[in-house]
Amino acid sequence: MGEYGVFRDELYYLDCARHLAWGYVDQPPLIAAIARLTLPFEPSLLALRLPVILAGVALVLLTASLARELGGGPFAQTLAAIGILAAPGYLLMHHIFTMNGFEPLFWVGAAFLVARYLRTRDERAWIGFGALSGLGLLNKNSMLLMGFALVAGLILAGEWRAFRRRGVWLGGLLAAIIFFPNAFWQASHGNPQLKMLEQTRESRDIRPDPVSYLKEQVLAMNPVGAMVWVSGLGALLGWSRFRNVRALGFAYLVLLGLFIALRTKVYYLFPVYGVLFAAGGVAVEAWTAERHRWVRVALPVVLLVSAMVIGPVVFPAIPREQYGAYVRALGIEQPHMERGRDNGRLPQILADMHGWDTMAAQVAAVYRTLTPEEQAKACVFGQNYGEAGAINHFGPGLGLPRAISGHNSYGLWGPQGCTGEMLVVIGGAEDDNRQVCGVLERRGMVHNDWARQDENDLPIWICKLNQPAEQLWPRLRHID
Repeated sequence: MGEYGVFRDELYYLDCARHLAWGYVDQPPLIAAIARLTLPFEPSLLALRLPVILAGVALVLLTASLARELGGGPFAQTLAAIGILAAPGYLLMHHIFTMNGFEPLFWVGAAFLVARYLRTRDERAWIGFGALSGLGLLNKNSMLLMGFALVAGLILAGEWRAFRRRGVWLGGLLAAIIFFPNAFWQASHGNPQLKMLEQTRESRDIRPDPVSYLKEQVLAMNPVGAMVWVSGLGALLGWSRFRNVRALGFAYLVLLGLFIALRTKVYYLFPVYGVLFAAGGVAVEAWTAERHRWVRVALPVVLLVSAMVIGPVVFPAIPREQYGAYVRALGIEQPHMERGRDNGRLPQILADMHGWDTMAAQVAAVYRTLTPEEQAKACVFGQNYGEAGAINHFGPGLGLPRAISGHNSYGLWGPQGCTGEMLVVIGGAEDDNRQVCGVLERRGMVHNDWARQDENDLPIWICKLNQPAEQLWPRLRHID
């Protein structure tokens, strides 16, 4: 829908792409490198999201390929692919440009290579596993947890001989080599990503209880889809045909137990379900080979129809004015993952697609009240990466200067030549701003009816810093 726009994190990744490095305060470098490829097409939203859309297509094909690797025929491969297509969790991941949209490729790809090794005992599979895992770590550090789960799964399945050969160790070494530049960057900068994760877990994230966590997994993968992936899990753990790949079932249980114990966000487990859909496709194909063949027609159809019904809960497919009534009629809603980020009418993720263009326009209106001399030395200051990213994305078309911020990686980049003689400041409490502004004047307001609650009705200030920006910068930096 045209009324939904760019997502907050997408704005941040575009600015990270303008500051390529081996690491950032809150993520590894791969997402910025991919975003860099889209910069020539900015502000095209389609161009920005095309890589993650293609990643979704690749995930469908990879899941079907895993089903084939597990011994599945055409129906098993088709059902596995439809399981991915019909899962609201994947629909959510693959229509927004974030690390999460690429993560399932690395997780399912790693599982594919483990399955290939277990079937063929070809040690070369571990080299591919190492390369893929290293790249996965450059996308998101949670790849480490998938690697741990697969190793634990092998041990629980009694696959000790894998560790007596050099292939698995060479694969691990290759992954470490690929990941090393980012690990070194984090260590040399005081491990800011670990500090941020620790802080946000306590102050921002909503930590679900085990029952809520399991419920959200079923909803995110489509309740009808549970017939496939639960069958896949059961088959991996107990079906004699899957005896050689039982490690994959144990790996899922390890991940599930780990995430429930840590009370992580519900979407952290989403990337692994391609493995279960692939196994489920094979199991359903075998169990309907001679009896109940009608299931082979009915189940895919019901999956796709249910996806069309549930999809608008996470995908901007209906007008925003109708969203509340729609989810109430269904009796389901997006999970609340962070405190204070919804707007009352839209959940956080959809609310985060509103207000950024109007924010830039309203800041530009204030900027135009400055004299030409003031404009020549003015900068825009955002309290967080969403605000700064919005100005840097939409601002060039409005004649705005580049924005700076002290938030996360923006804090590392510094004032970027801004002296602080004239700032247009988005938000911030008046008392806080007066501590660093020798002159402070409220001159506008950020307002959008559909924006996030904490990004609405923000004052726009004109500020002259009481010290040069370089000297004040340590006070302006913050990680959260």
